[in-house]
Amino acid sequence: MNVIPVLLIYFLLVNLLGFYAMYTDKLRAKKRAFRVPEATLFAIAVIGGSIGCIAGMYTFRHKTRHWHFVYGMPLILILQIIGIIVLFVMPVEIRLL
Repeated sequence: MNVIPVLLIYFLLVNLLGFYAMYTDKLRAKKRAFRVPEATLFAIAVIGGSIGCIAGMYTFRHKTRHWHFVYGMPLILILQIIGIIVLFVMPVEIRLL
């Protein structure tokens, strides 16, 4: 089984989740209803949904006045990109005893 398609599907789904979470939180903010916790939004970004969260943030003009979102979400994305580059550049060697 090839792991690349599975990872691509995972990242697509988690980014759609991030986008939807921003949309839902924006709607709830307008209705003054129970909101999506900020920790949940950041958790979705950390597990791979940072692109979806950023896209949702600017599409719905939501959380764009909060500095920890304006700078935090792109920082998470940058760290994820660096992590992916490091994983592809580093040689992997498995030694069995």
